[in-house]
Amino acid sequence: MCKKFATDIDTLKKEVRVNYYRSTGPGGRKKDTAETAVRLRHIPSGIVVIATEHRSQAWNRKLAFERLQKKLIELNKGKRSRIPTKKSLAAKLKILEEKKKTGLEEEA
Repeated sequence: MCKKFATDIDTLKKEVRVNYYRSTGPGGRKKDTAETAVRLRHIPSGIVVIATEHRSQAWNRKLAFERLQKKLIELNKGKRSRIPTKKSLAAKLKILEEKKKTGLEEEA
């Protein structure tokens, strides 16, 4: 079973390394000169999340923490076990026909 990660914001702030950099795209002079893009690296899990949508660093930081929180919640859920399905009648009949053909070929 995989390790469970904390998902509350206060704990995440302690476990995350934050990088700020200049984002690209539309947004005018403010976005071009200020380092508004945010990259979060969650050290325990290795997940990296970025947010560059807004011209405000605070908004991008909040958005990045929300994305990280969602990813960790998904990671904590784990994988569900597969439920085996029944073979259809047509599939069973096809397998039987193939067995009959191979059985006849081996006898000849």
